[in-house]
Amino acid sequence: MPYKKLPLKSLLVNSGNDRHGELQDETTAIAWLFTHHEQLMRNLARDLATTGEIYEAPLVWPEGSHFIVFDGNRRVTCLKLLTDPKRAPSVELQEYFAGIRKQWKGTFPTDLMCQVETDRDRIDDILYRRHTGTQGGVGRIPWTDRMTSNFVDRTGKGGGVNVADEIERVLKEAGLLPRKKIPWSTLNRLLSSEGLRNRVGISVIKGKFSLTHEKATLLPVFRRLADDLAQRNVVLGDLWKNAGKLAYLDKLDDEGVLPPPAKASDPKGAGPKGKGKSQKPQRGPKAKPQRRVTLIPQVEFPVVWEAHLQRHRDIWNELQFDLKLEDHPNAISVLFRVLLELSIDHYITRTKLAGVQPGDKLVNKALKVGDDLLAKNKIDKKYAGVIKKLPQADGIFSIDTLNRYVHSPDFAPSPSHLTALWDQSAPLIVQCLNA
Repeated sequence: MPYKKLPLKSLLVNSGNDRHGELQDETTAIAWLFTHHEQLMRNLARDLATTGEIYEAPLVWPEGSHFIVFDGNRRVTCLKLLTDPKRAPSVELQEYFAGIRKQWKGTFPTDLMCQVETDRDRIDDILYRRHTGTQGGVGRIPWTDRMTSNFVDRTGKGGGVNVADEIERVLKEAGLLPRKKIPWSTLNRLLSSEGLRNRVGISVIKGKFSLTHEKATLLPVFRRLADDLAQRNVVLGDLWKNAGKLAYLDKLDDEGVLPPPAKASDPKGAGPKGKGKSQKPQRGPKAKPQRRVTLIPQVEFPVVWEAHLQRHRDIWNELQFDLKLEDHPNAISVLFRVLLELSIDHYITRTKLAGVQPGDKLVNKALKVGDDLLAKNKIDKKYAGVIKKLPQADGIFSIDTLNRYVHSPDFAPSPSHLTALWDQSAPLIVQCLNA
């Protein structure tokens, strides 16, 4: 646990902090903290100024001539804004930090004592054991379910299944283990979320590991992953963010290594149905189904969240974690409609889909996206038929219904109808977000 005094200007607020997932840059990360925790940030800045103490050394990792903050982002942000109040995201906050700066007790620090760690796994282990108690914003803000999910998605830790161990077991049974040891932490980070796992032919749903294709199809994929990581052709630093993970998997896809994608046809949208499961299902009484309280069920969907999907993810999180069906059906119905259109527009932009005209209605764009997904073998004919029914006003999943949620004063959304709509639209939305 080495400690070192570092210039404040060399520290970077982490744009990939688990509190929010991947954002574009430090400025966006600072703005996020104030959008979601403004009063707590104000309290912390005041505490720092009136005591003149930092109390806890930031946990940092060196990157070039700078150091990325992995713990202590709130304190570092406050110190940066006290140093330069103009960096605050609003005029009101700029005035607030300028005033607080004058109250600083003692000499304002230009250098901070930091805990410098060069082992990223150790950083994650430290983060895993921290974050309890807010103390009105002066202490650490505990992780919510959403933040914990971000951590698991980024690192593969705490997900209940050791994916690397499962893949190694499959390779061992086939006599295909590489000579060198497979770095589990790197492989788990690469396959940290369901969307990434699905690309190599595996799935983890409700704590169960399964294969989405025949084992013979996947053995060469697993062997290539194991060889690349064991021989350090790909290292932990290459896979730190989703962009790096996707770039590596895209490279394998271009080389013809990855299996064909599992088609989206399950209306629940929770992932592909596995074939050749590696674990036998446990026998016994069936678990009582849990009552659905949010539009998006509390399961992991195969979406790989990249930084440019920030607003899409914010809306998704509100629909999955925050807004309750019984309390907020109107807000949910409107946000659902927004998420669907943003997702379809994202697919059109990312794929440069031909034939889409400026000003096209949502239903026309959805139909063209559905045709493209079917042509690329990403959905099956059955689900393509569901999309083709979107123009029909009497269907469960219809654009007319979604438009009425937004524009009709007499059309009241019900929780049961909303959940049925989500179950029908989830595969389309997931495919569009992963474009």
